[in-house]
Order: sequence, then structure tokens, then C-alpha cells
Amino acid sequence: MTEIFDAAAFQAETGVSRETIARFERWRDLLAETNAHTNLVGRSTLEDFWFRHALDSWQIYQLAPQAVRWADLGAGAGFPGLAIAYGLMQSGLPGGHVTLVESVQKKAQFLKAVAASTGAPVTVLPVRVEALDEVPVVDVVTARAMAPLETLLGYVHPFVEKGARALLPKGAKYREELTRARKSWTFDLEVIPSRTSRDAAILSIRELAPCPQTAPRRRKSSPSPTRRGA
Repeated sequence: MTEIFDAAAFQAETGVSRETIARFERWRDLLAETNAHTNLVGRSTLEDFWFRHALDSWQIYQLAPQAVRWADLGAGAGFPGLAIAYGLMQSGLPGGHVTLVESVQKKAQFLKAVAASTGAPVTVLPVRVEALDEVPVVDVVTARAMAPLETLLGYVHPFVEKGARALLPKGAKYREELTRARKSWTFDLEVIPSRTSRDAAILSIRELAPCPQTAPRRRKSSPSPTRRGA
């Protein structure tokens, strides 16, 4: 399937407009041009852009099409954040916006260039997630191929605390990652099958909290010294 999955197949699968296809095409062209001298994605994956990157990202947007404010952590080359931004543009929802957090400067500059060229409603924050001055209030937070789940939950937790739903695409070992993550975190979970891999899934997470036994312990206050001559 992936060998013949081109722009036409993507449009047929998703029903996106010609304008949206044009934005994806421009993104793809800039990615190929930049990737020739700056490693943004594996070069072999560019041949399968429409299935492996475009459709894989678009399915995240389609899980919450009414969400207006999004955050993509470790945004990399823009998957899925830019695809979500194009979905918001097509939907016409007022205030649609994506915050792209990417600490690698060459990738952050690429994201800014694509956004400027396609008009994507995004803000690029060139910092590490844990170094954000303030965690933005969003409807959905996502991250693709950023970190193991137990670590990733620590990054998305401040967003979920502020009311966000986490949509986290994971590969074939997602069950093992869930088993490890549950040792440190409690959460409401929905496992959504991936449209691009029968072994992968998108984890929809709400009500995220650290397990009491793994939460940082407060230091005990030292007893005040007994005053002599009292």
C-alpha cells in the first residue's frame, strides 16, 4: 500500500481540500530541500512521505477536530504539528493555533520557514519542554517519537494538569511502555488503533498523575534545637 500512496491517495483517504494538499506539497518540497544538507528525518522516509508522515500525522488531528489549541512537543520536522495546523486552517475554526516546542535550533528554524511559506498558524518555541517559562493552556498535547512513555508522561503532565488531553502515537512496543509507565503514573487511557500500522496505537490520556509512591518526597524539617536556659 505504501509504495503507491501518493498525494492523490492521501487526498482520497482524508478528503482534504486542494489548498491543504498544496500546503503539504510545499512542506514536502522544503523538507526534501533542507534534508539534503541538514538531517531532519531519515532520508529513506521521504519516499514514503504521504503515508508514513502525512497520513500518520493527519490521523492525530482527526481524533480531535474540534480542538482549537494544540501543542506538539519535540516537534522535529513538524510531524504531527504542522499537519494539525493545516487541518485547523481547513476547518476555519476561530483561534486555531499550534504551539511547536523544539529545542534543536536547526529544526526550529526549519519549522519557522515552513510556517512562513504556508501560512500555518503556529508559534515555534526553540526551548526544551522542561525549560518553558510558562506552560500554555491547550486542548490537546501531542508528541511523536520523542521519548519512552514513562518519560514522555512527565513532559505532558503540566499540560494535562491544565485541562489538555494527551494524544500520543506509539509503535509496536506500546504495551510494554504502558506496563513500565503504570509503575510511575496513574491515568485514564483509551487505546486507539493506528491507521498506518497494525501494530501501533495512539494513546489518549487524561487524568494523569504521578503514583504516590514515586512522587518526590518532601524533606522532613529538622527539629529546632532545644534552647538552653529556657
